[in-house]
Amino acid sequence: MNEKEKSPKSRQSSARGTYQKRYYKKRTPVTEHTELYPEKHSRNQSAQLKENKKAAVKIIPLGGLNEIGKNMTVFECSNDMFILDCGLSFPDSDMPGVDIVIPDFAYVERNRAKIRGIVITHGHEDHIGGLAYLLKKVNVPVYATRLTIGLIEGKLKEQGLYGKVKLNTVEPRKTVKMGCMAVEFIKVNHSIPDAVGMAIHTPAGVIIHTGDFKIDYTPIDGKIIDLARFGELGNKGVLALMSESTNAERSGYTHSEKTVGESFDKLFRRAEGKRIIIATFSSNIHRVQQIVNSAVKYGRKVAVFGRSMVNVINIATELGYLDIPDNTLIDIELMDEYESGEIVLITTGSQGEPMSALTRMAMKDHNKVNITSTDFIIISARPIPGNEKYVTKVVNELMKSGADVIYEDMYEVHVSGHACQEELKLMIALIKPKFFIPVHGEYKHLKKHSELALQMGIPEENILIASIGNVIETDGTKMGIVSQVPAGRILVDGLGVGDVGSIVLRDRNHLAQDGIIIVVIGLNRSTNRISAGPDIISRGFVYVRESEELMNDAKKCLTETLHKCSPAELREWTFLKNKMRDDLSDCIYEKTKRSPMILPIIMET
Repeated sequence: MNEKEKSPKSRQSSARGTYQKRYYKKRTPVTEHTELYPEKHSRNQSAQLKENKKAAVKIIPLGGLNEIGKNMTVFECSNDMFILDCGLSFPDSDMPGVDIVIPDFAYVERNRAKIRGIVITHGHEDHIGGLAYLLKKVNVPVYATRLTIGLIEGKLKEQGLYGKVKLNTVEPRKTVKMGCMAVEFIKVNHSIPDAVGMAIHTPAGVIIHTGDFKIDYTPIDGKIIDLARFGELGNKGVLALMSESTNAERSGYTHSEKTVGESFDKLFRRAEGKRIIIATFSSNIHRVQQIVNSAVKYGRKVAVFGRSMVNVINIATELGYLDIPDNTLIDIELMDEYESGEIVLITTGSQGEPMSALTRMAMKDHNKVNITSTDFIIISARPIPGNEKYVTKVVNELMKSGADVIYEDMYEVHVSGHACQEELKLMIALIKPKFFIPVHGEYKHLKKHSELALQMGIPEENILIASIGNVIETDGTKMGIVSQVPAGRILVDGLGVGDVGSIVLRDRNHLAQDGIIIVVIGLNRSTNRISAGPDIISRGFVYVRESEELMNDAKKCLTETLHKCSPAELREWTFLKNKMRDDLSDCIYEKTKRSPMILPIIMET
């Protein structure tokens, strides 16, 4: 039976299979919980303090401070090191052509012999996106929860590292030994399942890193943040708390993810008879689950579009984090076989990214989806700072096509995955740390979080706002910044990693702002005379056919420059290029007040 003869039901099953491709390698589970630092010690207090002073612990953030994204922190004690998270960030507007930004790994590479492993808090790009690039340079074991390992496997497959790196699955409340230190995984709530915080047991004391978290008493999967363990550690005594600061400026509490499901239910009823298109973050598996639940309730089929969305749904379904009933998921190619009111399309593009599926739909550039008045579109995400204008542009274009468009400001179709002020204060109250280090945020977020810690009774001298590259050292008694290591950003452009630097970016921005003029002359070596030119080519500066007078003036300027050059100067090509560039630049600026890039080319004839 050929494809056309298959029944819709059999084709639905076939399509569902494409979302459940089984290719995941069995992971190494970590099942032993080792209590490395019991509460009671036989040595007296002075001996313990003396030992702690010898075994100082260093905390070295290489990303995630004074910025959003590319989170990465190194912990070091004696001859042992481990890394917590290795993420990426997305390029700013002043980085044309750059795909992603990752941390500078120079310090890690220099100390590769000391590295005992990498622990990951959760599977978002700003925490795992740089991992494959690091593992190409330093191949060490990786420890993470089950879903996070599944997402990491997808990254390693893309980079040709699958099967070459030891991946270890760790359950919450389990501990992984890292030389003289140990890392305990603690369940937290976030906008992706299987997120954890870390309790780092060191000779100097316990350091808690919350990872990204919020406190959700009604999570979709029913797994509440392990406040009991955080409180237990706080009662035993915590040396330092490193707590995320993303929402430190927002008062109150973050709403539960379930409020979004309630909004979906109301909007699905309102959209009766229309095709529903929902754009959200591909990693928000709980959000996808709630969309599926509403689709099943109202008798709709679900199609998925966007490479990252399809990949995450593959992994989440395979690992059991998504429950999609049979015959619910269909291939996007089959949408035309159903009425508009029978379809829900889940897609990427909630941030208005130029090449995302939703943006291409809005710009009528999508080969499978044409937006009409029969579409009901929900943008289930908050614009990341800097993306507001892109999202607004997409919303405007969708509305021009006649679609109904719902976004965050209109209904509760998005909640944050990050803790607001009251939750941050609750975490400080439970843990009662001696020292406090705000992490994960721009300076304004770190500053506001430090003010919250001050309100909670932590002395000002025990609150430390650091920057990437700072070496924070503690012996269990005091803590401070003692030195600096190489840190910064590495730009990834296509297959090139680090080959785009400040000079290349400067040139790209110069080209984007003022364009380029290429000047070509021919020089006869035997007679040492100009044999051709000067010819002028303009790109991104002016349209030559409409600026003939300007181009003629530029040629006259160059001709005069060349005539004034002595035979000796004509032999010095570097001098000649600089002279042509400077004179032409002055001439053009005088007439246009613009400074295009000028590239002289000398051809020997």
